[in-house]
Formats: sequence, C-alpha cells, structure tokens
Amino acid sequence: MFGNIYKNRKVLVTGHTGFKGSWLCQWLLGLGADVTGYSLSVPTAPANFEVLRLEAAMRDRRGDIRDRDAVAALFKESAPEIVFHLAAQPLVRESYKDPVGTIETNALGTLYVMDAVRQTPSVKAVVSITSDKCYRNDEWVWGYRETDHLGGSDPYSASKACAEIIAHSCFRSFLGHVRTATVRAGNVIGGGDWAADRIVPDCARAFAAQKPASIRSPWATRPWQHVLEPLSGYLWLGALLFSGQDAPFPLSGEAYNFGPAADVNNTVSEVVDALAQWWPGFSCEMDRNGCAGQKECTLLKLCCDKSLAYLNWKAVLTFAETIRFTAEWYKAYYEGREDMRALTDGQIAQYVERAREAGLPWARK
Repeated sequence: MFGNIYKNRKVLVTGHTGFKGSWLCQWLLGLGADVTGYSLSVPTAPANFEVLRLEAAMRDRRGDIRDRDAVAALFKESAPEIVFHLAAQPLVRESYKDPVGTIETNALGTLYVMDAVRQTPSVKAVVSITSDKCYRNDEWVWGYRETDHLGGSDPYSASKACAEIIAHSCFRSFLGHVRTATVRAGNVIGGGDWAADRIVPDCARAFAAQKPASIRSPWATRPWQHVLEPLSGYLWLGALLFSGQDAPFPLSGEAYNFGPAADVNNTVSEVVDALAQWWPGFSCEMDRNGCAGQKECTLLKLCCDKSLAYLNWKAVLTFAETIRFTAEWYKAYYEGREDMRALTDGQIAQYVERAREAGLPWARK
C-alpha cells in the first residue's frame, strides 16, 4: 500500500492521542513506520490511544503544541522524514468557552510546527490537517471547493481558517524545499471516539449506560464518513509528496478536501436511527437547550473533485458500511473484547479490500 513509502520511515504525528491521530498511528505502525507522537495529554477517558495500547508500540511524547521551544526540541530529537500535524482543540462548543486557547492551539500551534519544519533538514513532506469548518459557511447546497472563501462564525472555525492561511504562508515564504499540503475533511465517525458534544460518542455512551441519548439538532445534515476514509487520503497524499510525484498536477503547496460522495449527506436523525439497528435497546431524546446562544451550521458539505483528479482518491464506503464499522467497534468494546487492536486492524484490512475492489491506486498490493 501507498507505494511502500512508510516502511521504516520516521514519521511524526502531532495529536497522536486523539481519535483520528490514534487511528492514523495504528495504520502507520501496520505499514512498518517508525512513529513518534506528540500530544498534550490523553483527551478523554476512555481513549482510543489507550484502548489500542499504542504507548507501548511507538514513541509517546507529551507537550503543549503552543510551547514553541518544546516543539522545536521534539523535531530535533525525532528527526522525522514525514510529518502529519493533527494537534488541535477540536470542539466547536469548547471554543466558545475558551476562544483564546482555541486560537492559540490551532493557529499558533500550526505556526510553531511549520517553523520547526523549517529548522529540521530531515523533513521531506508535511500534511497539515485542518477541518471542513475552515470554510466560510453560507449554507449552500453544493460542496465547498478548495478555492472558496475561508472564514468562521465561531472561534473554532475561525482558528482553522487561520491555520490554513498560516500553513500556506509558510509553504510559500520559507518552506519551498519541503513538499507540503493542507487537508480538510468532513464529519468523521468511527470506533474509539469519546469526545464531548459529538453525536456518535454521545450515542455510544448512552448505549453503554442504557440511557437515552440527548440529540441537539436532528435535522442538521453532514457528510458523514468513516475515519479510515480521510486517513487513506492523508497517507496517500503524504506518500506522493515524499516520493516527489507531481504528474499530472503539481501536488505540493495545495489544499485538498476529503469526504464522501456528493449523495452521501445524511441528517443526525438518520445517523441515530442507523446506529439503533446495531445496538439493541438504544434510544434517544431531543435536547432543545443544548446549544442555546451558539451558532451551529445545519448544512455543510465538501466537493472532493480535486482529490479525485489530482490524487485519484475517493471514498469507498457506503453510509450503511460506515455505520456498521462504527457500531460494531463500540459494541465489541462495551461487550468487553480484550484485543481491540486486532479488531481495529481487521477493520483497516476490510477497508483496504474495499478500496482495492474500487481500483484505488493507493490500495494496490
């Protein structure tokens, strides 16, 4: 897979203890990479990072992405060849409580990572992960393209737009010797996410406690995708950047959307109903005051034509498959399955096989 680029490569993942970061590290380890992670802490209890016992399988470094000296020291110690920057404050509602900390983490943290890349000769490729919420959301029905306006009506979205601007400024001003890109993904779900104020983790906790889940916006529409979908895009893009490939389009210095097909756009209510098919006894109720005074967009989708054209990448799972992967993971965990790492590897293998069936180049043997 991925042209065998990652085997024995030194890879740095910031935000490795988070939901997406831990899945990414698990996949990289399976690809034979030498992985170092950097995070402030384990963000939740339980946490996918601990469930998968990743601390024993990789170099686990702890520190604040806002600490410029610590970030520089991390790069000097680990001498990475490929960098995936995911460290962030990832929650919209938390950004209302701590707007300064959110912007410092997501914007300045990105700047400190890019400055450390500038000072680290070993780095050949950087993939900086932001969010679909970096776009100024006008709630139109078509998907946002990489050339559309950046912006944000809440501190989190604004911080991600800032991170995009900072990253691309660094690319063009002093990182011309390093192949770089930013990536934006739609709503990501999957087993092992226990973050607050997210629909699937909220439902999983309610299912485990045998209590009704509290649903804020059942009508809100999102481009739901399994976590492995964008991660495959990040890994493929990282491999192409590292290999120096540009044909038929220049890949470095660009932004890329990763999301499901245009017709995969489901409401929160549909997600909850689909999960209920896999979790006997699960129920929900409407929370009418959960986001009072806070703007929450009801429609947001991405156009992923550029990733298809430049990278020959597309999502491969149906909505039903995405829900099945997610529900089965949580059900196994709450039933007490001990080897969740093997189950996670099994889901990665299933996903790769689906990508091979779809003829995607990154999945070739």
